[in-house]
Amino acid sequence: MKRRIRGFSLLEVIAAILLLAITFAALMKVAGGSISLARNAADHSEAALWARSELDTVDIDTPLRLGSSDGRFDERYRWHLVVTPWSPGPVAPNAQVRMVKLDLDVFWGSRPRERSAHFSTLRVLNPSAANSP
Repeated sequence: MKRRIRGFSLLEVIAAILLLAITFAALMKVAGGSISLARNAADHSEAALWARSELDTVDIDTPLRLGSSDGRFDERYRWHLVVTPWSPGPVAPNAQVRMVKLDLDVFWGSRPRERSAHFSTLRVLNPSAANSP
């Protein structure tokens, strides 16, 4: 008795290719999502570097003043800084140290999908600034 060697039918080949296409599409979706997440993380890291630079250099060229100010780092990133008085609680009447809170917001992206990061820190005013009203 001879045994016949059978191959795959056309239907089985089409089903295998369809399964392969669906799997490939799902993998591409995951890869695209990871690229998007990596870009988002890179944008936030760059915003943090810009913010650190701004917070480190504020009060170097001009004295720190209460209020708000705006500016641009480059074509993509812009910033908004708010300086407010800060006190840890009851202060001795003759205390010479004044502190301020710096709230810095960094913005990037187009207006409908604009993204932002918020940074906040405290700064001790120098004694000459502490004596001014």
